[in-house]
Amino acid sequence: MRLLLVEDNARFAGLLRQGLAGEGFDAEWVADGRSGLLRAAEGGFDVIVLDVMLPGMNGYEMCARLRAMGDTTPVLMLTAKDGEYDIAEGLETGADDYLVKPFSFVVLVARLRALARRGGRQVPSAWLVGDLRVDPAAMRVWRGEEEVNLTAKEFAVLACLAERAEQVIAKPEIVERVWDAQADRALNVVEVYISALRRKIDTPFGRASILTVRGAGYRLTAGGPSRNHHVRHRRAPLKSVPRGGPRPATPSRSTP
Repeated sequence: MRLLLVEDNARFAGLLRQGLAGEGFDAEWVADGRSGLLRAAEGGFDVIVLDVMLPGMNGYEMCARLRAMGDTTPVLMLTAKDGEYDIAEGLETGADDYLVKPFSFVVLVARLRALARRGGRQVPSAWLVGDLRVDPAAMRVWRGEEEVNLTAKEFAVLACLAERAEQVIAKPEIVERVWDAQADRALNVVEVYISALRRKIDTPFGRASILTVRGAGYRLTAGGPSRNHHVRHRRAPLKSVPRGGPRPATPSRSTP
């Protein structure tokens, strides 16, 4: 299994490569972001291990550029920062998973194998769910004739739902498929991305295609009209009627 390691700490990279070789990984090492981007663009890797703090080009930028080039090779990001915003930034740029240093080597190997398995799956040319078209190869989405721009991670969550449209997908399964991250930290992130998807593929088009199944997960449907997207017909105003009904006409007095 071929792996690209982008890490500026030579000693750490050497130890990591030695350990990975014993697990069946053929790990190639580069020490900076620009070299990593050029080498990754040449292709042929099953997974990329990418440090955040790199000279020349940091890991966030390298990953974002890689995704912009259409490269879908699974990326595991290594970071010394464990703040939620730091992790979210890494995932937002297109990384598939993250590990906070120091980490367990056993966990690293397990995550790399899971990412490699996911990256090797065959995918169809497109999923059609009502008027929603999801192209997994090009990572593009259309609602009818209009293309919708999604981030790499938003697309990954949508693809997870589109692949099994009309079925309920549990949050932990989405986490496993999209992040391979610890469930207790990533479950809330799923909700954030589901909300973002609804704002992009549903609300502007008057759809309600991503349904929440309480206690179970989410289901992507053909997407009927949203309950909040309908035309209310105004009734004609009623004429006021005195209490007790209409008054009888007052008879005219005759002149004797």
